[in-house]
Amino acid sequence: MPRASSVGQAALRAPHDPAGLAAYVLKYLEWLQVHNYAAPTVQNRQSYLGVFVAWCTERGIVSPREITKPILERYQRSLYIHRKGNGDPLTFRAQHARLVPVRAFFKWCAKQNYLLYNPASELELPRLEHRLPKHVLTTTEVEQVLAQPDTSEAMGLRDRAILETFYSTGMRRSELMGLGLFDLDRERGTVMIRQGKGKKDRMIPIGERALRWIDRYQTRVRPELVIERGNTTLFLTQAGEAFTPDRLTQLVRGYVEAANTGKHGSCHLLRHTMATLMLENGADIRYIQAMLGHAELSTTQIYTQVSIRKLKEIHSVTHPAKVRSARVTASIAVDESAAVVAAPAPTADDILALLAAEAAEED
Repeated sequence: MPRASSVGQAALRAPHDPAGLAAYVLKYLEWLQVHNYAAPTVQNRQSYLGVFVAWCTERGIVSPREITKPILERYQRSLYIHRKGNGDPLTFRAQHARLVPVRAFFKWCAKQNYLLYNPASELELPRLEHRLPKHVLTTTEVEQVLAQPDTSEAMGLRDRAILETFYSTGMRRSELMGLGLFDLDRERGTVMIRQGKGKKDRMIPIGERALRWIDRYQTRVRPELVIERGNTTLFLTQAGEAFTPDRLTQLVRGYVEAANTGKHGSCHLLRHTMATLMLENGADIRYIQAMLGHAELSTTQIYTQVSIRKLKEIHSVTHPAKVRSARVTASIAVDESAAVVAAPAPTADDILALLAAEAAEED
């Protein structure tokens, strides 16, 4: 099974049969866009539904009406026995990620009355293990990674600013790609994440050190990269364009490998490392939750808003890039006025397990 994105695009390209499976998948993707689903969500479902369509086409299954629960179970088994190019099987989380769009598609088909019943309604998805990522960098190791770019060169200066931004804020890969020039508030030491996961905006702290590297990049390098007037994307490639997910992953992974720490990862490694080190330095878990943009943990929504002033204070005290004291106790005072919904606090394991799920999703 080749890469999902390329297989999916090929399977859904210009379907000849207007009543065929591919045509209905395209209708579903259009419906998602009309109903304002996030672009990454639509792209994800397009890739994995395209793989499903290709699998069905190979077996002479061309119409949604031909799909039954046993056929879907056969597809599920094919994911289980599939081996990647390196011989490794798909993880159960990866199998789960490929089946969720299929189940959502057939639920939509039944709801739209394209099918009399939903053949995926009783399809059991793989049970997911709540395992923590194998690799989290120590303070020393993350500084080794940050020191890898050659900042005497323009691209090295840009790359250092990117790494520092990831480490300081813990933002997602897609969120860094979408950063604009006017999303940074240097006076307050904050950055606005616009249309993050779930199409939600949030304001989070960013450290002084990261801001200094961004300023150097913005002053010395970015003007040479800009091609189109009016382009407000903060981080640009050598071609003057916004980064693609794969390009950004390759860039960060290269520096992680070059640091030779024996640990592997990319953008999400820095996100997970930031959260872990701040927790170890005594940050209240609810503030880490707000930094990461986790609206919900488990079944309970903890806070609907957190004071950015208090969040900035916690960040300044506990982020390893600028720790004011050797160690901060875990009883950092919580500004109760920031919480408008009182609920059981999440645990550190909750935070880290959700980060692990994000890492698998990003891969």
